[in-house]
Amino acid sequence: MLKSLHIENIAVVERVDVQFRPGLNVLTGETGAGKSIVIDALYAVTGGRTSRELVRAGAERALAAAVFDADAARDWCLENGVEPEEGTLIVQRTVSADGKGACRVNGVPVTVAQLRALGALLVDIHGQNDGRQLLDESRHLHYLDAFAQNGAVLEAYRAAYGAWQANEREIRRLSLDGEARRRLAESLEYRVQELEKASLKAGEETELEARSALLRNGEKLREAAEGAYTALYGDDGSALELAGQARGWLARARGWSADLAAADDTLAEAVSLLQDAAERVRDVWDSLDFSPEEFDRVEGRLAQLRRLEKKFSAADEAELLHIYEDSAARLAELEGSDEALERLYKKREGLVKDCRTAAAALTASRERAGQALAARVVKELKELSMPSVRFVTSVTPLAGEPGFGPDGADAVCFLMSANAGEAPGRISRIASGGELSRIMLALKTVFGQNDPVPTAVFDEIDTGVSGVAASRVGEKLALTGMQRQVLCVSHLAQIASMADSQYLIEKSEKNGRTYTTVTELDRPGRVREIARLTGGDTITETTTASAGELLAAADAWKQKQHQGETEHDPV
Repeated sequence: MLKSLHIENIAVVERVDVQFRPGLNVLTGETGAGKSIVIDALYAVTGGRTSRELVRAGAERALAAAVFDADAARDWCLENGVEPEEGTLIVQRTVSADGKGACRVNGVPVTVAQLRALGALLVDIHGQNDGRQLLDESRHLHYLDAFAQNGAVLEAYRAAYGAWQANEREIRRLSLDGEARRRLAESLEYRVQELEKASLKAGEETELEARSALLRNGEKLREAAEGAYTALYGDDGSALELAGQARGWLARARGWSADLAAADDTLAEAVSLLQDAAERVRDVWDSLDFSPEEFDRVEGRLAQLRRLEKKFSAADEAELLHIYEDSAARLAELEGSDEALERLYKKREGLVKDCRTAAAALTASRERAGQALAARVVKELKELSMPSVRFVTSVTPLAGEPGFGPDGADAVCFLMSANAGEAPGRISRIASGGELSRIMLALKTVFGQNDPVPTAVFDEIDTGVSGVAASRVGEKLALTGMQRQVLCVSHLAQIASMADSQYLIEKSEKNGRTYTTVTELDRPGRVREIARLTGGDTITETTTASAGELLAAADAWKQKQHQGETEHDPV
């Protein structure tokens, strides 16, 4: 549940704090007062798209922060290293005037993608765009699968479809005409022969580069080794000779002085190290046997390897070896492609059968769910003052071969008839604005019964609705509010009267700047605001009394719902 929302420097809002309640929360106010800014802020703080235009003129940054119960997002918290604080999540998002932004959850920096995933667990925002999605028939299949809870069946189908796709890709890859196959075989054979002739060995280039460096500096190395060995061992007065003489003097005196005895021991160790160093230098000196022929051979081999690497776009000889092995395998495959194709064609028959079997299970589930969905939606729409409505979930086979696609073998389309005697047709051609709003609410109500998201937000769900239909929409929202928290932006008195909590959005000017405030209304405040929604600026005793009656009737209706009564009384 959304507990509170803090908005700072967003559009005309300088600073606003709103405490939301369980049940149905309705936001009302004059057109242009900033009702949708609250929804925009909530959209931003749950990972929606933002821009620098969101920032209030003259401000350095915009901030939206929300406090949620963490129950619905515990798994997300574990996966993303966020620790809930006393069971709550504090979600923040900032957008600076230069377009840069930052997101944090309980102080932990997160990406917008992480925030969007979290937001999907906490809030379900239904705006005017949802009506456009309802008109988009490509989404009807998604709606139906969500209602049918087809996740496991769809996953099984997609596994079969994926195997069929992989087999088809192999068939296309091997299905070359004679001339193309001949050219490819010649190219592969030339590559295999050239790389095979090179006798490649992993790590050889590194060894050759080290040997090349040694050969290029051979004379300098020989001179250095010879000089070092002579200084250590070779000449009169060498380091080892002088160290031996020093040991002779110390041997005479070590019995008389403990310090000299220790020095003799240290010198003995030094003599041993000097002898070891001299032997190492001598071994290197002896190995420095270079010839111009070896240098030419090493440089020639390096040039060959580098030429091959450049030719085949390889980083080293290990990658050349991989290219050789892959080319040899492809050549062998090509030479046996007729047999391989025959096997793939035989395999195709079984894979197509698997796809059709899995698709049939999907179709059966969709047809059953389609009938149930239609019945449920019709029931909801009749309760929303569309008594003659017919709603049909059309599930038809896909045209063409192979008769199935990524989502199965079905085309799904919602059809409706709003009036008696009319045949069902496409929603986009039949539904008016008010009917579209009610269809959307009916679908959301049906889907929401299995929806784990604790907060639903409706922005302008009452577009094109008035009179008795508006009363029914208000009742439907109130019923939804008994199951989970609902936030709704509305301009209709019938909906505002059904609220459990009502908020007034007001705009004012001060020192040439526009400011928006959000105030939670008490009972008298609600009466005044509902009277304004009914009668406009002219609030009379009659409109005030009517507003009071509207609120009293709404309270009585909700009390009956809590007591388990289901009949509709006029609101």
